[in-house]
Amino acid sequence: MWLRGAVSIAPDGKDWTWVLRERCPECGFESWAFPREEIAAMVRANAARWRDVLARPGVRARPDPSTWSPLEYACHVRDVYRKYDERVHLMLDSDDPLFANWDQDVTAIEDRYDEQDPAAVAAALTEAGDAVASTFDGVVGGDWDRPGRRSDGASFTVESLARYFAHDWVHHIWDVNRAT
Repeated sequence: MWLRGAVSIAPDGKDWTWVLRERCPECGFESWAFPREEIAAMVRANAARWRDVLARPGVRARPDPSTWSPLEYACHVRDVYRKYDERVHLMLDSDDPLFANWDQDVTAIEDRYDEQDPAAVAAALTEAGDAVASTFDGVVGGDWDRPGRRSDGASFTVESLARYFAHDWVHHIWDVNRAT
């Protein structure tokens, strides 16, 4: 567990690649249930929903000591958008790249997600969402099949990475809305 002040969050060490084969029992996401060409529009719609979340009163409050606040989730989603934009570009521009490891829990602490300005996060999340959506808008034909690998050995195509990536922000908008 990591501890910041008196609040601790257990790091997420799960391998979430199962969402490429199974329906998520929590948020209901089915990675295979949409045409891959819709990913860009889905990202933009998701980013718009985060603006509303970040405008809520109490956006910094955690529902319990072991769950991120809506602000912390939004910071994470902003960074997921950025990370996956980088990864898709690597896949499109090089042959079977190996992605650098990204520890989302360390990033949350080092970047002080809990102290960021909600309005600034909303703007940056929208910008990052538009950037990754534009990247996916440009994927055509055989580029959907280009490979890449995560540092833990998980292999993806651009298409499977898009579907895996989608679960993250779909699940987190579900996380912040289930408590309201």
